[in-house]
Amino acid sequence: MAPAFTDADFDKPVVPLSLGSFDVIAEIKQRSPAEGKLGTGHHISNGSSYLSPDLIARAQDYAAGGAAAISVLTEPSRFDGELSHLEEVVAAVPGTPVMRKDFLVEPVQVLEGRKAGASGVLLITTMLSDAKLRAMLDCAFEHNMFVLLESFDEEDLRRSAGFLDADGDVLIGVNTRDLRTLEVDAERLQRLAPLLPDAKCVAESGLHAAEDAARAKGWGYSMALVGTALMRSDDPAALITAMRDAGSAACL
Repeated sequence: MAPAFTDADFDKPVVPLSLGSFDVIAEIKQRSPAEGKLGTGHHISNGSSYLSPDLIARAQDYAAGGAAAISVLTEPSRFDGELSHLEEVVAAVPGTPVMRKDFLVEPVQVLEGRKAGASGVLLITTMLSDAKLRAMLDCAFEHNMFVLLESFDEEDLRRSAGFLDADGDVLIGVNTRDLRTLEVDAERLQRLAPLLPDAKCVAESGLHAAEDAARAKGWGYSMALVGTALMRSDDPAALITAMRDAGSAACL
């Protein structure tokens, strides 16, 4: 049975996106199925999972570096995530939008994210029918949340672009990682660039340095979602700033 929500469940503020010429969505994830353990872990107290102080500090570094939003993995089996981790990050970075990233398949999961304080959610186009996508988008927009629609191929992009008429803030993402093999297709961002719709488009996975951001901007992307590189960086705030600056300086 789906949980019942009341208006009081959604009293955490929604933080709107504030975007420039090139922006970074910075990710908190403790494990990558392809890369292994990334974070310094979480601890369990009274049966609940909590992020380590190091990961909370990293989220604050992301905000200090000018991240447009912070993505938090809430999927437990492959990424060691929990919905409570998103709530912790929201509390640690007031004023910065936080996005729930997970394999979301039902509107109730959008509501769970909103209750935890998420200002946005990621939806994977290839996993959802048009009807289910529309229902989940409507749910997000009813609560003033932004949505990152993630695409993996030409058909995904075509379908994702069809939702740009929705009455809400939609970002179009292209993920270079294969959902099944987890390998990164280094050519995908450039190969799909001619098909990008007239929207804020996000280059996802496989970006590690400022030069990668500049190349993505040159191909038509105006944002990057960066996880592993930032989780492994000794100075994530500086890396975010460098990527933002390089992307902003690059010419389309």
